[in-house]
Amino acid sequence: MSTGTGTAVSPGAGASTEVAAALSLWLTPVEEQAAQKAPGRGAVTLHHFGYVDMITCAAAGPLGLTRGPGPAVEDAPESVALLAPGAGAVLVGQDGRSARVESGHLALLDPGRAFSVEWEGPTRFLLFRLPVHALHVPTADLRRATGRVLTPPPSVDALLTPLLRYLDESAARLPAGVAERLGGVVIDAVADLLGELSEEAGPPAQSGPRQLVLAIRQYIERHLGDPELSAERIAAAHFISVRYLHRLFEGEGITVSRLIQRRRVEQCARELSRRGRVSPSLAVVAARWGFRSAAHFSRAFKAVHGHPPQQWRRLVLGSGTSS
Repeated sequence: MSTGTGTAVSPGAGASTEVAAALSLWLTPVEEQAAQKAPGRGAVTLHHFGYVDMITCAAAGPLGLTRGPGPAVEDAPESVALLAPGAGAVLVGQDGRSARVESGHLALLDPGRAFSVEWEGPTRFLLFRLPVHALHVPTADLRRATGRVLTPPPSVDALLTPLLRYLDESAARLPAGVAERLGGVVIDAVADLLGELSEEAGPPAQSGPRQLVLAIRQYIERHLGDPELSAERIAAAHFISVRYLHRLFEGEGITVSRLIQRRRVEQCARELSRRGRVSPSLAVVAARWGFRSAAHFSRAFKAVHGHPPQQWRRLVLGSGTSS
């Protein structure tokens, strides 16, 4: 049954459910710690914002959950979970680190690897499950951020904190289209947060033109959704001239502007080829990846794939209906 909103409420009667079972279903398989005498109870709900899932958990009492170790994973994770406490504190642990996360702070977990979460009394928190492919954050930066207290810098906090609060308060009333667009904003804000934290930690020791090109490519990936991304901005961020930037890319077989456009088109194609409950509109996908207009997006997409995006999507999905 469709309600016309972008939400899906957890199964079960009333607001009470088993916390571990709900998180195992919507996030990743978790188990209650052995000391727990009875299943942890609480009100747990799930809301969809496009590719972003928000799990709201109001736990009635103390509980500890663990995700056991799985097979070693060298590739980038498929998703990450951003934890935002609203009331009470949550203890998180991953990658040999542990932290006490309180309201106003955040923490990042990789649901695909071993971790633990624990709280000592009645607690309320949000978990946002974010697809890594949309964040464009290097795996090394994600690994450095897990199991730590993340304090958003003012430039990010001004958007992210009010946005998370608004989604928590308004999720059940949001139309699906609005929910999808706000999910894109969450992804952009979290990508900015991780980018800022990575820059604060300082770049790795490196020298030489090749290392600089790699750093610039990573910068482009992190800011791909910004329509203001340009050669001038990239050069300024790396304290070089635009002329030198273009010289660096002479050996790459592609100009900076064409690289940005190609990567944007590739990410749009990746989203448009996905099947799922929520099919993003062409306009939403184009705007999410930095295209200023539908006409510009269509021309750029056709130049790469040989078909306009709507026609290409029908061919890929094997459907005769338009999106």
